[in-house]
Amino acid sequence: MITRRTRPAPRPPEGTPPRAELARQARAALADAVRIARWAAGGARPGTPPLAATALERAASELELSPAQVRSGWDRARLAGLVELHGDTARPGWRLRAWDRDDSAVLRGWVALFDAWSLVHAAPQDIESSAVAEAVEAVPQVLSLLQLSAGPVTVPALLDLLGQRVAELHEERCEVPYGPQPLPAPAEAPPTAHPEALVALLLDWALEGLAAVGALTLGSGHATLTPLGNWAVWVKLEQICVAAQSPAGNIEQSAADMLLGCARLTPGPARAEYRAWLAARPVGSAVAELLGVARGEDALLRGLAFEALRVVGAPAEPEVRSVVADPSLRPYALLWLAEYDGADPEDAQEVLSREEATWLWVDTAAAVADHGEAALLVRHLDSAVQGSVPALLDEVRAIGHPRTVQVLVALAAAHPDPALAKAVRKAAFQVHTGGA
Repeated sequence: MITRRTRPAPRPPEGTPPRAELARQARAALADAVRIARWAAGGARPGTPPLAATALERAASELELSPAQVRSGWDRARLAGLVELHGDTARPGWRLRAWDRDDSAVLRGWVALFDAWSLVHAAPQDIESSAVAEAVEAVPQVLSLLQLSAGPVTVPALLDLLGQRVAELHEERCEVPYGPQPLPAPAEAPPTAHPEALVALLLDWALEGLAAVGALTLGSGHATLTPLGNWAVWVKLEQICVAAQSPAGNIEQSAADMLLGCARLTPGPARAEYRAWLAARPVGSAVAELLGVARGEDALLRGLAFEALRVVGAPAEPEVRSVVADPSLRPYALLWLAEYDGADPEDAQEVLSREEATWLWVDTAAAVADHGEAALLVRHLDSAVQGSVPALLDEVRAIGHPRTVQVLVALAAAHPDPALAKAVRKAAFQVHTGGA
């Protein structure tokens, strides 16, 4: 057996300001967004972007900002998790409530905005969406070069790197024609993914977007990471290194394999693995992959997927909200949203109806039956909202969960009380045959 040595806490690059100074810079970068978030959450009800005309005028007047600044600040407030919309009512996000006293909340809010730079600064409309997606996926390599250079990097060097990475991504997405193909002439140059002018336009857009969120500054023919940008890129690179050194190599795994690899970890190390896996992927595709796993048949992976989505935070909120109508995901989504809104995890269960809580009980029991021990399944009885086993069985039979029969059979086999086990087996038989 190999004993793993504890990895010492990594230190940021030399010259990185203390966290308190980084948080001060983040507060300054989001000052207008915080003002607008507090104005909106204070009962002004600006509606969904774009702001309603009357609310926009009122906000601009009361905050002494231009309408364009209000729109920009509102978008930033939402992307940074400072404000949330519930119907047509704006509510303060947990980060806004903690803004003046919690440096970690401030830095997380800024990093959420940093991750969403492509939404803050929209791409030119005349560029194909596939080219935009390739550029967004290639930007981490550009940021890595800027971070490793520890100073200004010329635009031609960045253009060369972006062009190479976009060409690689474009080639990976191209379908290989079926059947034999003629060989190209020896003197023929390999086709390029995009014209150089388009790559230059994509680079300009990316640099302007990163500058708009405060991640870098643009000079005459060069770009330089700000202290905030340098710190954020270092954090993400460090997360990737941590994951690469993990026994399972989770960074390269699919979402399902990564979650299975984290299943037996305690919450702290599991969250570290989730962060590292997420740091190596675009946020949108990572959230979509986790929700895809959650829609599968494995109840354990469903619960773990939503644990990983808790690490994602604000960028996952729209997608999580969109799955509330899915019966199999609804209880998990409602709990996620309640905690995202600031509810204590122990109190979040109150947002579930009796039927939703029962569905979640069966789903969790299915996860225990598939991956846990018999004793855990027996103890799981104590977590049911019903006050007695007969009441639980009545409601479980009516809930319509597809794993009800298997869960009841497994519970009957595991329970040491013969009378209770018999009642559970009878309920399983009734569900199986459709009887009352």
